[in-house]
Amino acid sequence: MHPLAEKVLARDTRATARVCRLVDDRAGDHAAILKDLFPHTGRAWILGVTGNPGAGKSTLTDRLIGAFRKQDRRVAVVAVDPTSPFTGGAILGDRIRMQAHFGDPDVFIRSLATRGALGGLSRSAMDVARVLDAWGADVILVETVGVGQDELEITRMAHTTLVVAAPGMGDEVQAIKAGILECADVFAVNKADRDGADAAVRDLELMIALGGEVAQASGRGRGHSAAALHARAAGGAADPLGGPPEGPWTPAIVRTVATRNEGVAALLDGLEAHRAWLFGTEAGASRREERLREAMHVQLRDALTDAAVVALGPALEAAVRAVASRQIDPYTASERLVEAFRTGAAPPGAVVQGDVASPGDQA
Repeated sequence: MHPLAEKVLARDTRATARVCRLVDDRAGDHAAILKDLFPHTGRAWILGVTGNPGAGKSTLTDRLIGAFRKQDRRVAVVAVDPTSPFTGGAILGDRIRMQAHFGDPDVFIRSLATRGALGGLSRSAMDVARVLDAWGADVILVETVGVGQDELEITRMAHTTLVVAAPGMGDEVQAIKAGILECADVFAVNKADRDGADAAVRDLELMIALGGEVAQASGRGRGHSAAALHARAAGGAADPLGGPPEGPWTPAIVRTVATRNEGVAALLDGLEAHRAWLFGTEAGASRREERLREAMHVQLRDALTDAAVVALGPALEAAVRAVASRQIDPYTASERLVEAFRTGAAPPGAVVQGDVASPGDQA
């Protein structure tokens, strides 16, 4: 086992921070470390926190850290901030609101920059979360950047997705638009002491009700991807033994005022209820299986992309120049690049001229 992996498993904070840096930079032996740590992951509950900019995600995350610590749980936080498309820099300021926990040895806070990745997360967020899982976190809070209506990468990473909304941030139409609101497992209407909180809750209730009717009419269960989970009947009966209800999950809506720590206990109850459903019902098991399938698809896509860019090298650059000069269209060029990658034959001129060898020619 890699020495740094051993230190992470021994809960060495400095070594864990170093591994997070290697993973984020994709430097050194990061892949070997992740492989060594993976058998020791899978215990942590990954809780995604997302929502519009200014809704109070960081403050609410800080309150959730305090609530989990009162339960004697070890907490890790992955806070993602946007990278400037002009300078490449990032402020990494989300954790400023979590300063009360800096001195707690059972709280690990790690900031990441998006580095141009879309969807509200950075490319390395999942791997960093696995490192923190191996470190011994019971709960991993992943706070996304302020997102819009369709940045849904967090739903492919987190077990439970908390969407933070606030009154006065949009008209009623926002509550029925497809996208981020449909991915929520629990809603927190934060800043609920402001005017418009009742209307925000009402709009969310309407959206959930309409979503349930559409799902029932189409025969689809509520899912977090186009590849819907298993078709399930709307509603869901409670387990006669007192367990979580079977059938599809209906998102809870909780009012909070994070700055005054109001509603956090009720929010925690809603989150725990979803966790019980996720790990205690057949529908929840189907959801977890679909989540793992999508995560594997993303992992494979990234690995193939990296391998193709390295293998094609000059051929890719030649194709770019040929498309720019209108010698070839981008669709044909892409098809030839894919074929060149599959066959392992990628001389620059061959891709542009169409002289890529077929698998039969290779044989």
